Amino acid sequence: MTGKAKPKKHTAKEIASKVDAATTNRGGGKAGLADRSGHDKGGHAKLECPLCKVTAPDIKSMQIHHEARHPKIPFDEAALSNLHAGAETSKPKPGVRGSLKK
Repeated sequence: MTGKAKPKKHTAKEIASKVDAATTNRGGGKAGLADRSGHDKGGHAKLECPLCKVTAPDIKSMQIHHEARHPKIPFDEAALSNLHAGAETSKPKPGVRGSLKK
């Protein structure tokens, strides 16, 4: 007898989704730390909420966050801190094969 209609092999869709989940940076852990902090290359975290220090990529997302989490406090665009303002843009670029040596 077989096992009650359970597939015995993995499907191509299941394998492809596992490969995608294992190889794509979803922004978590050490790989996404620079992206979340917004210091190294700018990242997606551009604005920081002055009240709870949550980051957001643009002003509209920060306004949605503020209305949802801090409804009693009026939204002040000037109070937001821009994390991209201090980001270095003149970092040395790697060479042809990925090394900084010339």
